[in-house]
Amino acid sequence: MDKLTLGDDEWRRRLTSEQFEVLRRAGTETPFSGCYAGTHEPGTYVCAGCHAPLFHAGRKFESGTGWPSFLDPMGPGAVIERRDESHGSVRTEVRCARCDGHLGHVFRDGPPPAGLRYCINSAALRHIPEGTALPPLVER
Repeated sequence: MDKLTLGDDEWRRRLTSEQFEVLRRAGTETPFSGCYAGTHEPGTYVCAGCHAPLFHAGRKFESGTGWPSFLDPMGPGAVIERRDESHGSVRTEVRCARCDGHLGHVFRDGPPPAGLRYCINSAALRHIPEGTALPPLVER
């Protein structure tokens, strides 16, 4: 999958202000405020910025944290992880592998067997219902 690199002006034109803040500025939405925090509809979650497939809805679970939580990404290469030392703590940031958009963080307090919790901002996602074709990848 080709990388998508756009300047801030172009991202601002393509995204809502909330999506821009989360995806391009590593912002975080308020807990329990995101549209996907409590949803359980079958389908696929894609990146709101570039439409790259990221997470299967069937791998989503209720963590009680107020953000959509997933057991794992869709497959190898869907996301990239980086060390994040912001806000006075060390965490692992999760980004879209295609457009480098900030999605959220992964924590090691999830359910077995892997024990991971991918804590993702709703603003970084777009849900595609099961049986609906995935949208084409966003191009330059």
